[in-house]
Amino acid sequence: MSSDISVKVGSVELKSPIILASGTCNFGHELSEYYDLSILGGLSSKGLTIKPRVGNEGVRVAETAAGMLNSVGLQNPGVDYFIEHDLDYMDSLGCGRIINVAGHSFDDYVAMIEKLDPHKDKIDALEINLSCPNVKAGCMSIGSDPEQIKLIVSALRERTDLPLWIKLTPNVTDIKTMALAAQEGGADAVVLINTLLGMAVDIRTRRPVLRNNTGGYSGPAVKPVAIRMVSECYQVLDIPIIGCGGISNYEDVLEFMIAGASAVEIGTASLVHPTCPVDITEDLKKWSEVSGESLSSLTGTLKLW
Repeated sequence: MSSDISVKVGSVELKSPIILASGTCNFGHELSEYYDLSILGGLSSKGLTIKPRVGNEGVRVAETAAGMLNSVGLQNPGVDYFIEHDLDYMDSLGCGRIINVAGHSFDDYVAMIEKLDPHKDKIDALEINLSCPNVKAGCMSIGSDPEQIKLIVSALRERTDLPLWIKLTPNVTDIKTMALAAQEGGADAVVLINTLLGMAVDIRTRRPVLRNNTGGYSGPAVKPVAIRMVSECYQVLDIPIIGCGGISNYEDVLEFMIAGASAVEIGTASLVHPTCPVDITEDLKKWSEVSGESLSSLTGTLKLW
């Protein structure tokens, strides 16, 4: 019996549901030395901004008992450098090309789209980051206000026909309100979830471990929160969901898809075991072959009590 692990996120067709999460794979150069990235459904680029960013000072990453904290601060070479030096490389990888867009203001996002849209033949989707918790201002403040979400998504929708995937913060009272605002603005999909806001303390210095004081918490411990938010949003949305948060094996992928995700993103696990997407992909193929089910048929099959 053959296996079918291909999926669709709206109009975007992916050979598998596995996407490497933004900020964990740069633009693919490093990981391509370990395995053929064409096995992936897609790769989401490092978060890009209109101008280059050096990121936050001091300690940026802290390991925790059940995950990790990061406060990298959106270090990136800027969108112009990316277009000139890295976009063609991403285009050559043979997997979905997702460009992550970040900003500190409405104008930043608009300017980013205007620079990227002329290269739409090399881009499958734009992942709009409205949820970064480790910069002083910008992404997360926008992503916690439904009116701002709708306003910015509407403005971007007017400027491109590329699929818009809106990455939302879990650090809100009601994730459904934010997801619905993105849908009303013209989003093609939402990405749930970005990292939780967290802190670790050095008991010797009595200071936060991270120089930024707080950072984004990711890893296995956030998975139940992410699953719950995916399920909640699936009940109210008409657009697809890309699930992420704590995925480390094929069963986690199945869990997210049953809860309502059409595809998933893997981040922290690939930092610990860079080739884990290969193992997960092979296990998903085996599951599909043995079960006789396509992966896409799982989406939203959760039976709530």
